[in-house]
Amino acid sequence: MKNQSSIIANAKKTILAESNAIANLAKLINVDFENAIKCIINSNGRVIVTGIGKSANIATKIVATLNSTGTPAIFMHAADAIHGDLGNVLKDDIVICISKSGNTPEIKVLVPFIKNYGNKIIAITGNVDSYLGKNADFTLNTFVEKEACPNNLAPTTSTTAQLVMGDALAVCLLELKGFTSNDFAKYHPGGALGKRLYLRVSDLIKNNDLPQVSESETIAKVIVEISEKRLGVTAVIKNNKIVGIITDGDIRRMLTKTTKIDSFTAKDIMGKNPKTVHKDDMAIEALDALESNSITQILVTDDHGNYSGVVHLHDLIKEGIF
Repeated sequence: MKNQSSIIANAKKTILAESNAIANLAKLINVDFENAIKCIINSNGRVIVTGIGKSANIATKIVATLNSTGTPAIFMHAADAIHGDLGNVLKDDIVICISKSGNTPEIKVLVPFIKNYGNKIIAITGNVDSYLGKNADFTLNTFVEKEACPNNLAPTTSTTAQLVMGDALAVCLLELKGFTSNDFAKYHPGGALGKRLYLRVSDLIKNNDLPQVSESETIAKVIVEISEKRLGVTAVIKNNKIVGIITDGDIRRMLTKTTKIDSFTAKDIMGKNPKTVHKDDMAIEALDALESNSITQILVTDDHGNYSGVVHLHDLIKEGIF
């Protein structure tokens, strides 16, 4: 078994080999890439991405990236395509064929059928002089000198190059389409990523209680309000407007100085001009406000400046945003 230093050296060697190969891709971008992008943009159809072996695995990821960035795409395995799945290809679809050699038997069978249907073919291949490279309408060169595999056999650097070329296509397409973060949110409604893009403060506070006291309330009443509403805080309200805030920390600090609380009111210990967020703000903005002010709760207002609720750090953690 190799020692630790050898393992680390091999890991670094692999990463550097692949990063150098990817950097070289920029030199291979030519007018075919530009024309491929224009072809997809001007098409009324979808993008069909196909390949076999490891190239098929890369194809599925490219499909996922295209779909998530506003370019409708589907995956079609090259072997399945020549056994019935060619029915997936519709009149206006663009077909991206991925193959390192460009000469695999399945690709050689598949390409003529696609061309007979009149569909445009975009090749992603490491061999522009291959059957695929010469018969595609647009050829994107993903040539790599060698695989990161020491035997130069296992698809490693070549599949990374294919993946990066797919990312380049997706990014160029989304920029030309003016794809925004709001558009992105439509395609990513689930999980933490989606919630960062669409979840608003109003969604966080709807299930929370509304802790509030007047300026003249006794400290005993303040303590009860904070305890019952279980948010560790209460707003101090006058005519439905926020005039102050009292946290459980404020109560503890007061009790370290005196236990004679009967003569104190909420106004005596409240923090004035507390930080607030608007109920229509994005949840991620509330998180930013909490972090930048090193606080765990923040009060919420509406369009009229009225008190609307409390966002607690736990609300954001619960939603997977923190």
